[in-house]
Amino acid sequence: MKAIINRRDFLKAGAVTAVGAAVLPHVLSGCTTGPAKIGGNMTIHDYLEHFGVTEQMIQQIIAEGLSKGGDYCDLFFQHSIANYIGLEDNAVNRAYSDVSFGVGIRVLKGDQTGYSFSEEVSLQAMKSAARTAANIATSSATVEPLAFESPKLPSYYMIKTPWEEVSINEKIPYLQQVNEKVFAMDNRVIKSNVWFNDETSYVLFANSEGRMTCDYQPMAQLSVSVTAEQNGKKEQNYFDYSGRRGIEFFTPEAINTLATEAVQRTVSLFDAVKPKAGELPVVLAAGSSGILLHEAIGHGMEADFNRKETSIFSDKIGKKVANDFVTIVDDGTNPNVRGTINVDDEGNNTEKTYLVAGGTMESYLHDRISAKHYGVKPTGNGRRESFRHMPMPRMRNTYMENGPHKKEEIIESVKYGVYAETFSNGQVMIGAGDFTFYVKSGYLIEDGKLTRPIKDINIIGNGPKVLADIEMVADDLKMAEGGWTCGKNGQGVPVSQGLPTVKVSKITVGGVNA
Repeated sequence: MKAIINRRDFLKAGAVTAVGAAVLPHVLSGCTTGPAKIGGNMTIHDYLEHFGVTEQMIQQIIAEGLSKGGDYCDLFFQHSIANYIGLEDNAVNRAYSDVSFGVGIRVLKGDQTGYSFSEEVSLQAMKSAARTAANIATSSATVEPLAFESPKLPSYYMIKTPWEEVSINEKIPYLQQVNEKVFAMDNRVIKSNVWFNDETSYVLFANSEGRMTCDYQPMAQLSVSVTAEQNGKKEQNYFDYSGRRGIEFFTPEAINTLATEAVQRTVSLFDAVKPKAGELPVVLAAGSSGILLHEAIGHGMEADFNRKETSIFSDKIGKKVANDFVTIVDDGTNPNVRGTINVDDEGNNTEKTYLVAGGTMESYLHDRISAKHYGVKPTGNGRRESFRHMPMPRMRNTYMENGPHKKEEIIESVKYGVYAETFSNGQVMIGAGDFTFYVKSGYLIEDGKLTRPIKDINIIGNGPKVLADIEMVADDLKMAEGGWTCGKNGQGVPVSQGLPTVKVSKITVGGVNA
Protein backbone atom coordinates (compact mmCIF):
# COMPACT_ATOMS: atom_id res chain seq x y z
CA MET A 1 0.00 0.00 0.00
CA LYS A 2 1.39 3.39 -0.95
CA ALA A 3 1.45 6.09 1.73
CA ILE A 4 0.64 9.68 0.75
CA ILE A 5 2.79 12.55 1.95
CA ASN A 6 3.19 15.96 0.36
CA ARG A 7 6.67 17.18 -0.49
CA ARG A 8 6.78 19.96 2.13
CA ASP A 9 5.90 17.53 4.94
CA PHE A 10 8.27 14.95 3.47
CA LEU A 11 11.25 17.31 3.69
CA LYS A 12 10.23 18.66 7.08
CA ALA A 13 9.88 15.15 8.49
CA GLY A 14 13.19 14.01 7.03
CA ALA A 15 15.39 16.85 8.32
CA VAL A 16 15.59 15.54 11.88
CA THR A 17 18.55 16.36 14.11
CA ALA A 18 18.88 14.89 17.59
CA VAL A 19 21.56 14.43 20.20
CA GLY A 20 21.63 10.99 21.75
CA ALA A 21 19.21 9.50 19.22
CA ALA A 22 18.87 9.81 15.48
CA VAL A 23 15.27 9.35 14.40
CA LEU A 24 14.91 9.06 10.65
CA PRO A 25 11.40 8.23 9.46
CA HIS A 26 10.95 5.81 6.59
CA VAL A 27 10.63 8.79 4.27
CA LEU A 28 10.72 6.67 1.16
CA SER A 29 7.19 5.43 1.79
CA GLY A 30 6.04 8.66 0.20
CA CYS A 31 8.05 8.08 -2.94
CA THR A 32 8.09 4.35 -3.65
CA THR A 33 5.80 1.37 -3.38
CA GLY A 34 7.64 -0.19 -0.47
CA PRO A 35 10.88 -2.07 0.25
CA ALA A 36 10.77 -3.93 -3.07
CA LYS A 37 11.25 -0.57 -4.80
CA ILE A 38 14.21 0.62 -2.73
CA GLY A 39 17.62 0.98 -4.30
CA GLY A 40 18.79 -1.30 -7.07
CA ASN A 41 15.28 -2.61 -7.78
CA MET A 42 14.04 0.81 -8.89
CA THR A 43 13.45 1.69 -12.52
CA ILE A 44 13.61 5.07 -14.28
CA HIS A 45 9.85 5.33 -13.80
CA ASP A 46 10.30 4.77 -10.07
CA TYR A 47 12.91 7.53 -9.93
CA LEU A 48 10.63 9.96 -11.77
CA GLU A 49 7.91 9.16 -9.26
CA HIS A 50 10.38 9.43 -6.40
CA PHE A 51 11.21 13.02 -7.35
CA GLY A 52 7.64 13.88 -8.30
CA VAL A 53 8.42 14.75 -11.92
CA THR A 54 7.52 13.49 -15.39
CA GLU A 55 9.44 13.31 -18.64
CA GLN A 56 7.23 16.08 -19.99
CA MET A 57 8.13 18.35 -17.05
CA ILE A 58 11.83 17.68 -17.63
CA GLN A 59 11.46 18.48 -21.32
CA GLN A 60 9.85 21.80 -20.40
CA ILE A 61 12.69 22.66 -18.00
CA ILE A 62 15.32 21.83 -20.63
CA ALA A 63 13.48 23.99 -23.17
CA GLU A 64 13.49 26.85 -20.66
CA GLY A 65 17.21 26.36 -20.06
CA LEU A 66 17.96 26.56 -23.78
CA SER A 67 15.52 29.39 -24.50
CA LYS A 68 18.27 32.02 -24.69
CA GLY A 69 20.46 30.13 -27.12
CA GLY A 70 22.44 27.73 -24.92
CA ASP A 71 24.12 24.74 -26.58
CA TYR A 72 23.28 22.16 -23.93
CA CYS A 73 21.26 21.71 -20.73
CA ASP A 74 21.13 19.04 -18.04
CA LEU A 75 19.21 18.39 -14.82
CA PHE A 76 20.66 16.59 -11.80
CA PHE A 77 18.11 15.46 -9.20
CA GLN A 78 19.44 14.19 -5.87
CA HIS A 79 17.93 12.91 -2.64
CA SER A 80 20.48 12.05 0.07
CA ILE A 81 19.86 10.58 3.52
CA ALA A 82 22.83 10.65 5.92
CA ASN A 83 23.11 9.30 9.47
CA TYR A 84 25.88 9.66 12.06
CA ILE A 85 26.38 8.00 15.44
CA GLY A 86 29.31 8.67 17.76
CA LEU A 87 30.63 6.91 20.86
CA GLU A 88 32.99 8.64 23.29
CA ASP A 89 33.96 7.90 26.88
CA ASN A 90 32.27 4.50 26.63
CA ALA A 91 28.87 5.99 25.79
CA VAL A 92 26.94 6.66 22.62
CA ASN A 93 26.48 10.37 23.17
CA ARG A 94 25.91 12.03 19.81
CA ALA A 95 23.88 11.30 16.71
CA TYR A 96 22.16 13.11 13.91
CA SER A 97 20.46 12.61 10.57
CA ASP A 98 20.32 14.87 7.55
CA VAL A 99 18.18 14.88 4.43
CA SER A 100 19.10 16.80 1.29
CA PHE A 101 16.72 17.06 -1.68
CA GLY A 102 16.73 19.15 -4.84
CA VAL A 103 17.77 19.65 -8.45
CA GLY A 104 20.69 21.37 -10.14
CA ILE A 105 20.26 22.83 -13.64
CA ARG A 106 23.22 23.53 -15.91
CA VAL A 107 23.37 25.33 -19.25
CA LEU A 108 26.48 25.37 -21.44
CA LYS A 109 27.34 27.89 -24.13
CA GLY A 110 30.71 27.07 -25.63
CA ASP A 111 32.99 26.65 -22.63
CA GLN A 112 30.86 28.96 -20.47
CA THR A 113 28.59 27.54 -17.77
CA GLY A 114 25.37 28.81 -16.25
CA TYR A 115 24.22 27.01 -13.12
CA SER A 116 21.34 27.22 -10.69
CA PHE A 117 19.70 24.87 -8.22
CA SER A 118 16.42 24.54 -6.40
CA GLU A 119 15.44 22.68 -3.23
CA GLU A 120 11.90 22.60 -4.56
CA VAL A 121 11.07 20.50 -7.61
CA SER A 122 7.80 22.07 -8.61
CA LEU A 123 7.48 23.03 -12.27
CA GLN A 124 7.44 26.73 -11.41
CA ALA A 125 10.55 26.57 -9.19
CA MET A 126 12.51 24.53 -11.71
CA LYS A 127 11.58 26.84 -14.58
CA SER A 128 12.78 29.79 -12.54
CA ALA A 129 16.10 28.05 -11.86
CA ALA A 130 16.43 27.12 -15.53
CA ARG A 131 15.92 30.76 -16.57
CA THR A 132 18.74 31.78 -14.22
CA ALA A 133 21.09 29.18 -15.71
CA ALA A 134 20.02 30.20 -19.21
CA ASN A 135 21.44 33.69 -18.72
CA ILE A 136 24.81 32.40 -19.84
CA ALA A 137 23.49 32.89 -23.39
CA THR A 138 21.95 36.04 -24.84
CA SER A 139 19.97 35.09 -27.96
CA SER A 140 16.66 33.28 -28.21
CA ALA A 141 15.76 29.79 -29.34
CA THR A 142 12.91 27.33 -29.50
CA VAL A 143 13.72 23.75 -28.57
CA GLU A 144 11.76 20.75 -29.74
CA PRO A 145 11.35 18.10 -27.00
CA LEU A 146 13.44 14.96 -27.33
CA ALA A 147 12.41 11.46 -26.37
CA PHE A 148 14.59 10.18 -23.55
CA GLU A 149 16.62 6.98 -23.70
CA SER A 150 17.75 5.22 -20.54
CA PRO A 151 20.74 2.90 -21.05
CA LYS A 152 21.16 -0.18 -18.90
CA LEU A 153 23.93 0.51 -16.41
CA PRO A 154 26.21 -1.87 -14.50
CA SER A 155 25.91 -2.23 -10.74
CA TYR A 156 29.23 -2.12 -8.90
CA TYR A 157 27.79 -1.81 -5.40
CA MET A 158 25.06 -4.29 -4.76
CA ILE A 159 24.15 -4.55 -1.07
CA LYS A 160 21.80 -6.90 0.75
CA THR A 161 20.05 -4.41 3.04
CA PRO A 162 19.46 -0.74 2.16
CA TRP A 163 20.54 1.64 4.91
CA GLU A 164 16.99 3.02 5.03
CA GLU A 165 15.95 -0.31 6.55
CA VAL A 166 18.64 -0.34 9.27
CA SER A 167 17.61 1.24 12.57
CA ILE A 168 19.89 3.06 14.98
CA ASN A 169 19.45 0.21 17.46
CA GLU A 170 21.03 -2.16 14.94
CA LYS A 171 24.07 0.09 14.50
CA ILE A 172 24.91 0.92 18.13
CA PRO A 173 26.21 -2.61 18.98
CA TYR A 174 28.93 -2.24 16.33
CA LEU A 175 30.30 0.86 18.05
CA GLN A 176 30.16 -0.85 21.43
CA GLN A 177 31.94 -3.95 20.14
CA VAL A 178 34.78 -1.91 18.66
CA ASN A 179 35.10 0.11 21.87
CA GLU A 180 35.22 -2.99 24.07
CA LYS A 181 37.82 -4.70 21.90
CA VAL A 182 40.05 -1.63 21.84
CA PHE A 183 40.23 -1.44 25.63
CA ALA A 184 40.66 -5.20 25.99
CA MET A 185 43.67 -5.34 23.65
CA ASP A 186 46.11 -3.16 25.56
CA ASN A 187 46.01 -1.73 29.08
CA ARG A 188 47.76 1.42 27.85
CA VAL A 189 44.61 2.52 26.00
CA ILE A 190 42.95 5.40 27.86
CA LYS A 191 40.45 6.74 25.33
CA SER A 192 38.47 5.54 22.35
CA ASN A 193 36.28 7.45 19.91
CA VAL A 194 34.15 5.37 17.55
CA TRP A 195 31.82 6.71 14.88
CA PHE A 196 29.49 5.23 12.30
CA ASN A 197 28.35 7.07 9.16
CA ASP A 198 25.96 5.79 6.54
CA GLU A 199 24.53 7.61 3.55
CA THR A 200 22.24 6.84 0.65
CA SER A 201 21.81 8.97 -2.46
CA TYR A 202 19.14 8.63 -5.12
CA VAL A 203 20.22 10.36 -8.33
CA LEU A 204 18.25 11.08 -11.52
CA PHE A 205 19.94 12.77 -14.49
CA ALA A 206 18.56 14.00 -17.81
CA ASN A 207 20.05 16.14 -20.57
CA SER A 208 19.11 17.92 -23.79
CA GLU A 209 20.65 15.12 -25.86
CA GLY A 210 17.92 12.74 -24.70
CA ARG A 211 19.95 10.75 -22.16
CA MET A 212 18.38 9.85 -18.82
CA THR A 213 20.13 7.83 -16.10
CA CYS A 214 19.50 6.96 -12.48
CA ASP A 215 21.58 5.53 -9.66
CA TYR A 216 21.21 4.35 -6.08
CA GLN A 217 24.44 5.07 -4.19
CA PRO A 218 25.05 3.59 -0.72
CA MET A 219 28.02 4.51 1.49
CA ALA A 220 29.18 3.45 4.94
CA GLN A 221 32.10 4.20 7.23
CA LEU A 222 33.06 2.79 10.62
CA SER A 223 36.03 4.48 12.28
CA VAL A 224 37.92 4.35 15.56
CA SER A 225 40.48 6.71 17.08
CA VAL A 226 42.62 5.43 19.95
CA THR A 227 44.63 7.31 22.58
CA ALA A 228 47.16 5.40 24.69
CA GLU A 229 49.48 6.46 27.52
CA GLN A 230 52.84 5.05 28.63
CA ASN A 231 55.01 6.58 31.34
CA GLY A 232 53.18 9.89 31.06
CA LYS A 233 53.55 10.02 27.27
CA LYS A 234 50.42 9.94 25.08
CA GLU A 235 50.03 8.77 21.48
CA GLN A 236 47.04 8.72 19.15
CA ASN A 237 46.21 6.95 15.89
CA TYR A 238 43.18 5.57 14.04
CA PHE A 239 41.83 3.06 11.56
CA ASP A 240 38.65 2.97 9.52
CA TYR A 241 36.66 1.01 6.98
CA SER A 242 34.66 2.74 4.28
CA GLY A 243 33.02 1.80 1.00
CA ARG A 244 29.81 1.50 -0.94
CA ARG A 245 28.65 -1.30 1.32
CA GLY A 246 25.75 -2.47 3.45
CA ILE A 247 25.70 -3.41 7.11
CA GLU A 248 26.53 -7.03 6.20
CA PHE A 249 30.12 -5.93 5.54
CA PHE A 250 30.77 -5.25 9.23
CA THR A 251 31.41 -8.86 10.23
CA PRO A 252 33.03 -9.96 13.52
CA GLU A 253 36.28 -10.35 11.57
CA ALA A 254 36.05 -6.78 10.26
CA ILE A 255 35.30 -5.43 13.74
CA ASN A 256 38.27 -7.30 15.17
CA THR A 257 40.62 -6.01 12.45
CA LEU A 258 39.37 -2.45 12.95
CA ALA A 259 40.16 -2.52 16.67
CA THR A 260 43.43 -4.42 16.30
CA GLU A 261 44.86 -2.11 13.63
CA ALA A 262 43.91 1.03 15.55
CA VAL A 263 45.53 -0.18 18.77
CA GLN A 264 48.69 -1.55 17.13
CA ARG A 265 49.21 1.63 15.10
CA THR A 266 48.86 3.68 18.29
CA VAL A 267 51.06 1.77 20.72
CA SER A 268 53.84 1.31 18.14
CA LEU A 269 54.39 5.06 18.26
CA PHE A 270 55.83 4.80 21.79
CA ASP A 271 58.95 3.24 20.27
CA ALA A 272 59.08 5.48 17.20
CA VAL A 273 62.16 7.44 16.16
CA LYS A 274 63.02 9.96 13.46
CA PRO A 275 65.29 9.08 10.54
CA LYS A 276 68.26 11.11 9.40
CA ALA A 277 67.18 14.18 7.45
CA GLY A 278 67.95 14.44 3.75
CA GLU A 279 67.27 12.76 0.44
CA LEU A 280 66.51 9.11 1.15
CA PRO A 281 65.01 6.13 -0.66
CA VAL A 282 61.34 5.91 0.28
CA VAL A 283 59.32 2.71 0.05
CA LEU A 284 55.57 3.32 -0.12
CA ALA A 285 53.58 0.57 1.56
CA ALA A 286 50.82 -1.18 -0.38
CA GLY A 287 47.38 0.32 0.20
CA SER A 288 46.56 3.69 1.69
CA SER A 289 49.94 5.26 0.93
CA GLY A 290 48.40 5.59 -2.54
CA ILE A 291 47.15 8.95 -1.24
CA LEU A 292 50.54 10.28 -2.34
CA LEU A 293 49.75 9.08 -5.88
CA HIS A 294 46.31 10.69 -5.69
CA GLU A 295 47.49 14.07 -4.46
CA ALA A 296 50.89 14.55 -6.06
CA ILE A 297 50.11 13.02 -9.46
CA GLY A 298 46.36 12.39 -9.91
CA HIS A 299 45.19 15.98 -9.55
CA GLY A 300 47.67 17.10 -12.17
CA MET A 301 46.02 14.69 -14.61
CA GLU A 302 42.52 16.17 -14.21
CA ALA A 303 41.71 17.69 -17.59
CA ASP A 304 40.51 21.11 -16.43
CA PHE A 305 43.97 21.92 -15.06
CA ASN A 306 45.51 20.81 -18.34
CA ARG A 307 42.95 22.58 -20.52
CA LYS A 308 43.92 25.78 -18.70
CA GLU A 309 47.62 24.81 -18.95
CA THR A 310 48.13 25.12 -15.20
CA SER A 311 49.27 21.51 -14.76
CA ILE A 312 52.82 20.37 -15.34
CA PHE A 313 51.31 17.44 -17.29
CA SER A 314 49.60 19.70 -19.87
CA ASP A 315 52.11 18.78 -22.62
CA LYS A 316 52.84 15.19 -21.59
CA ILE A 317 50.26 13.10 -23.49
CA GLY A 318 52.14 10.46 -25.48
CA LYS A 319 55.39 11.17 -23.67
CA LYS A 320 57.44 8.99 -21.35
CA VAL A 321 56.90 9.99 -17.71
CA ALA A 322 57.98 6.84 -15.82
CA ASN A 323 59.67 3.46 -16.14
CA ASP A 324 58.11 0.83 -18.40
CA PHE A 325 56.67 -1.13 -15.46
CA VAL A 326 54.64 1.86 -14.16
CA THR A 327 50.94 1.87 -15.06
CA ILE A 328 48.49 4.22 -13.32
CA VAL A 329 44.72 4.06 -13.68
CA ASP A 330 41.67 5.89 -12.38
CA ASP A 331 38.86 3.38 -12.11
CA GLY A 332 35.16 3.75 -11.39
CA THR A 333 34.40 0.04 -11.64
CA ASN A 334 36.02 -1.51 -8.52
CA PRO A 335 33.20 -3.36 -6.71
CA ASN A 336 32.05 -1.69 -3.47
CA VAL A 337 35.08 0.65 -3.24
CA ARG A 338 34.45 4.17 -1.91
CA GLY A 339 35.21 6.06 -5.13
CA THR A 340 33.29 3.69 -7.42
CA ILE A 341 30.32 5.00 -9.43
CA ASN A 342 27.92 3.24 -11.80
CA VAL A 343 27.51 6.43 -13.82
CA ASP A 344 29.10 9.86 -13.37
CA ASP A 345 27.22 13.03 -12.44
CA GLU A 346 26.91 14.01 -16.09
CA GLY A 347 25.22 10.74 -17.05
CA ASN A 348 28.40 9.32 -18.65
CA ASN A 349 29.36 5.66 -18.34
CA THR A 350 32.09 5.01 -15.82
CA GLU A 351 35.19 3.10 -16.91
CA LYS A 352 38.78 2.14 -16.12
CA THR A 353 40.87 5.01 -17.49
CA TYR A 354 44.59 4.50 -18.14
CA LEU A 355 46.48 7.66 -17.21
CA VAL A 356 49.96 6.17 -17.56
CA ALA A 357 50.46 2.88 -19.44
CA GLY A 358 53.89 1.27 -19.63
CA GLY A 359 55.46 4.52 -18.42
CA THR A 360 53.81 6.66 -21.14
CA MET A 361 51.11 9.20 -20.37
CA GLU A 362 47.90 8.11 -22.10
CA SER A 363 44.96 10.26 -20.98
CA TYR A 364 43.60 12.97 -18.73
CA LEU A 365 40.48 12.62 -16.60
CA HIS A 366 37.64 14.22 -18.58
CA ASP A 367 34.23 15.68 -17.97
CA ARG A 368 31.94 16.87 -20.78
CA ILE A 369 33.59 20.29 -21.19
CA SER A 370 37.19 19.07 -21.31
CA ALA A 371 36.31 16.10 -23.55
CA LYS A 372 34.80 18.49 -26.10
CA HIS A 373 37.88 20.74 -25.87
CA TYR A 374 40.26 17.83 -26.55
CA GLY A 375 38.02 16.08 -29.08
CA VAL A 376 37.72 12.88 -27.05
CA LYS A 377 34.90 11.11 -25.23
CA PRO A 378 34.29 11.77 -21.51
CA THR A 379 36.02 9.27 -19.22
CA GLY A 380 33.22 9.19 -16.63
CA ASN A 381 34.98 11.64 -14.29
CA GLY A 382 32.40 14.43 -14.23
CA ARG A 383 31.60 14.56 -10.51
CA ARG A 384 29.99 16.97 -8.06
CA GLU A 385 29.47 17.17 -4.32
CA SER A 386 25.69 17.57 -4.61
CA PHE A 387 22.91 19.07 -6.72
CA ARG A 388 24.06 22.46 -5.40
CA HIS A 389 27.36 22.18 -7.28
CA MET A 390 28.55 22.07 -10.88
CA PRO A 391 30.38 18.94 -12.07
CA MET A 392 34.09 19.04 -12.88
CA PRO A 393 36.82 16.47 -13.61
CA ARG A 394 37.44 14.48 -10.42
CA MET A 395 39.19 11.26 -9.53
CA ARG A 396 37.38 8.05 -8.53
CA ASN A 397 39.71 5.20 -7.43
CA THR A 398 43.27 6.07 -8.44
CA TYR A 399 45.93 3.39 -8.20
CA MET A 400 49.06 1.90 -9.70
CA GLU A 401 48.85 -1.57 -11.18
CA ASN A 402 51.11 -4.44 -10.17
CA GLY A 403 54.74 -4.46 -11.26
CA PRO A 404 57.41 -7.14 -11.74
CA HIS A 405 59.07 -7.03 -8.29
CA LYS A 406 58.44 -8.55 -4.87
CA LYS A 407 57.91 -6.60 -1.65
CA GLU A 408 60.79 -8.45 0.01
CA GLU A 409 63.30 -7.65 -2.72
CA ILE A 410 62.27 -3.99 -2.67
CA ILE A 411 62.93 -3.67 1.06
CA GLU A 412 66.15 -5.68 0.76
CA SER A 413 67.40 -3.25 -1.90
CA VAL A 414 67.43 -0.31 0.55
CA LYS A 415 70.52 0.22 2.69
CA TYR A 416 69.00 3.08 4.69
CA GLY A 417 65.63 4.66 4.05
CA VAL A 418 62.00 5.04 5.04
CA TYR A 419 59.02 2.70 4.74
CA ALA A 420 55.90 4.94 4.75
CA GLU A 421 52.56 3.33 5.64
CA THR A 422 50.05 6.13 6.28
CA PHE A 423 49.97 9.84 5.50
CA SER A 424 48.03 12.87 6.67
CA ASN A 425 47.97 16.65 6.17
CA GLY A 426 49.17 16.65 2.57
CA GLN A 427 49.60 19.91 0.66
CA VAL A 428 50.07 19.98 -3.11
CA MET A 429 50.68 22.74 -5.64
CA ILE A 430 48.67 21.43 -8.59
CA GLY A 431 50.53 23.43 -11.25
CA ALA A 432 54.11 22.52 -10.40
CA GLY A 433 53.27 19.26 -8.63
CA ASP A 434 55.25 20.14 -5.50
CA PHE A 435 54.01 18.43 -2.35
CA THR A 436 54.54 18.09 1.39
CA PHE A 437 53.14 15.12 3.31
CA TYR A 438 53.15 14.20 6.97
CA VAL A 439 54.03 10.55 7.58
CA LYS A 440 51.71 9.34 10.33
CA SER A 441 53.23 5.87 10.64
CA GLY A 442 55.94 3.75 9.07
CA TYR A 443 59.36 2.19 9.72
CA LEU A 444 63.03 2.76 9.19
CA ILE A 445 64.71 0.51 6.68
CA GLU A 446 68.24 -0.43 7.78
CA ASP A 447 70.41 -2.88 5.89
CA GLY A 448 67.45 -4.18 3.92
CA LYS A 449 65.17 -4.79 6.90
CA LEU A 450 62.26 -2.99 8.57
CA THR A 451 63.50 -2.01 12.01
CA ARG A 452 62.18 0.80 14.23
CA PRO A 453 58.83 2.59 13.87
CA ILE A 454 58.95 6.23 12.69
CA LYS A 455 56.60 9.15 13.27
CA ASP A 456 56.28 12.91 12.99
CA ILE A 457 58.26 13.36 9.80
CA ASN A 458 57.53 15.21 6.58
CA ILE A 459 58.41 14.18 3.08
CA ILE A 460 58.86 16.91 0.49
CA GLY A 461 59.01 16.40 -3.25
CA ASN A 462 57.61 16.89 -6.71
CA GLY A 463 54.94 14.61 -8.19
CA PRO A 464 56.30 14.26 -11.74
CA LYS A 465 59.84 13.78 -10.37
CA VAL A 466 58.66 11.08 -7.96
CA LEU A 467 56.91 9.40 -10.89
CA ALA A 468 60.15 9.41 -12.87
CA ASP A 469 62.14 8.21 -9.84
CA ILE A 470 60.05 5.07 -9.20
CA GLU A 471 62.64 2.28 -9.37
CA MET A 472 60.66 -0.79 -8.34
CA VAL A 473 56.97 -1.81 -8.21
CA ALA A 474 55.82 -4.97 -6.44
CA ASP A 475 53.02 -7.38 -7.34
CA ASP A 476 50.95 -6.82 -4.18
CA LEU A 477 48.43 -4.12 -5.17
CA LYS A 478 46.08 -3.26 -2.33
CA MET A 479 43.19 -0.78 -2.33
CA ALA A 480 42.83 1.51 0.68
CA GLU A 481 40.23 0.28 3.15
CA GLY A 482 39.40 3.62 4.71
CA GLY A 483 37.40 6.68 3.85
CA TRP A 484 38.81 9.61 1.88
CA THR A 485 37.02 12.74 0.72
CA CYS A 486 38.83 14.69 -1.98
CA GLY A 487 38.53 18.47 -1.91
CA LYS A 488 38.70 20.66 -5.00
CA ASN A 489 37.31 24.13 -5.63
CA GLY A 490 35.27 23.95 -2.44
CA GLN A 491 33.66 20.59 -3.30
CA GLY A 492 34.24 17.25 -1.60
CA VAL A 493 33.61 13.85 -3.23
CA PRO A 494 34.31 10.31 -1.96
CA VAL A 495 37.40 8.70 -3.47
CA SER A 496 39.79 5.86 -2.87
CA GLN A 497 43.29 4.95 -3.92
CA GLY A 498 45.63 2.02 -3.95
CA LEU A 499 49.22 1.02 -4.51
CA PRO A 500 51.49 -1.99 -4.63
CA THR A 501 54.70 -1.68 -2.62
CA VAL A 502 56.71 0.95 -4.52
CA LYS A 503 60.31 2.14 -4.21
CA VAL A 504 61.13 5.76 -5.03
CA SER A 505 64.88 6.27 -5.39
CA LYS A 506 64.91 9.52 -3.39
CA ILE A 507 62.54 11.94 -1.67
CA THR A 508 63.52 14.68 0.79
CA VAL A 509 62.75 13.46 4.30
CA GLY A 510 62.55 15.75 7.29
CA GLY A 511 64.15 14.05 10.28
CA VAL A 512 67.14 14.68 12.53
CA ASN A 513 70.50 15.99 11.42
CA ALA A 514 73.15 13.32 11.36
